[in-house]
Amino acid sequence: MYSARDRVEQEEWLVEIERAADSLDLGADARSTAEDLFLSNVPESERSKPAVAAAALYAGALLAGEERSQTNVADAMDVSRLSVQQRWKPILESAGFRPPSW
Repeated sequence: MYSARDRVEQEEWLVEIERAADSLDLGADARSTAEDLFLSNVPESERSKPAVAAAALYAGALLAGEERSQTNVADAMDVSRLSVQQRWKPILESAGFRPPSW
């Protein structure tokens, strides 16, 4: 869980998630879920934040039924596809979901 303070402190990344969601034409549920997943998994390292934000956006889109490819999400967030691939399942697991096995 995260606090209101986390939302303020991570505003830069929430704006980036929103920008990427716009470019991917994602709906409100996917955006909100992605923000919640990111804020619940914010890494301490600034260097890791872009990859975690991208993975949260990918996972949020999946949960909202608006699946986008890892490549498209990675491109929208300006990270590598491998960054998304390595992080999205642990993010889902930390939120209490069981990721698909495909």
